[in-house]
Amino acid sequence: MENNKELGTWLNKFGLNHPLVIAGPCSAETEEQVLKIAHQLKDTDTNVLRAGIWKPRTRPGNFEGVGALGLKWLQKAKEETGLLTTTEVANANHVELALKHDVDILWIGARTTVSPFIVQDIADALKGTNKTVLIKNPVNPDLALWLGAVERFYTQDVKNLGVIHRGFSTYEKTRYRNNPEWQIAVDLQNEFPDLPLILDPSHIAGRRDIIFDLCQTALDLNYDGLMVETHFDPDNAWSDAAQQITPAALDQITRDLRIRKTSSNESEFNNKLNTLRTKIDVVDHQIIDQIGKRMAIADQIGILKKDNNVSILQAKRWNEILGKMILQGEEKNLSEEFVLKVFKAIHQESIQHQKNVAK
Repeated sequence: MENNKELGTWLNKFGLNHPLVIAGPCSAETEEQVLKIAHQLKDTDTNVLRAGIWKPRTRPGNFEGVGALGLKWLQKAKEETGLLTTTEVANANHVELALKHDVDILWIGARTTVSPFIVQDIADALKGTNKTVLIKNPVNPDLALWLGAVERFYTQDVKNLGVIHRGFSTYEKTRYRNNPEWQIAVDLQNEFPDLPLILDPSHIAGRRDIIFDLCQTALDLNYDGLMVETHFDPDNAWSDAAQQITPAALDQITRDLRIRKTSSNESEFNNKLNTLRTKIDVVDHQIIDQIGKRMAIADQIGILKKDNNVSILQAKRWNEILGKMILQGEEKNLSEEFVLKVFKAIHQESIQHQKNVAK
């Protein structure tokens, strides 16, 4: 892979000619496992070996990591392969131990990002450090909370910062383990274009068969890197087995990913055009998703009207909707003609849905 945009300062220090690749097991299980994976990754595009040492689990009783012992395994892997190392830290004690074992990059997990108190404790423990800190998005889709965590590290003079997009939890059943909500990451990227943005496709996907597609979308959106969970025997991994891939599969993915060059005006144009089109694709998917949700509500209204013997068409309500949407459309620089066409089509589909449930 070749890089598709100028990277942040700390990424430039690594002298990369392609997006950053962070790979390794969800959890460090044994010394043999960590070293075997590291050696399988060293001849790929991987720059940083990741492994969970402390594993915060949703419910107790599951494997929660080997603890500080695993830090020695990361040290040994670094010595033998030359790969940089990274692990998640969830409190000041974790920070102290990680620094003691010369972990190169620390990341803040999604469950930690939601708590300003814990984030502040970790930021205080890293005050003035030159270590790189990557901050995962919070579990819930809250851009302000994500940026607030970043700002807490900035205020403690931690300058080598980046963010990791790992998707957002939802009660709704979707094809993803965690909904990507690409627009939130795009908004962050637009507001802070110099803050390196890394995709964690493993936690978004929850399964290995869509890892490539997520990685491609991220690179089309000008992300700076990828963090992919890898294991030499994914199906028998001690945690998150379904979403891990082999180092060989990762190597193939990085070979197949399309990254446009920017060495000429034409390439720069194509790269920018592709980025904008990918953003449109993200929004289009959101539009279809929201319309689908609207129709599901229309179905409920249709059932309610049927049970109460009320007619489907309610002219007064329809006129109220049109008036509000025309005004809102004007605020978004949308013509009245366009808004009328769109909402007449939506209204017609809604009526049809209500007719179907009223039969």
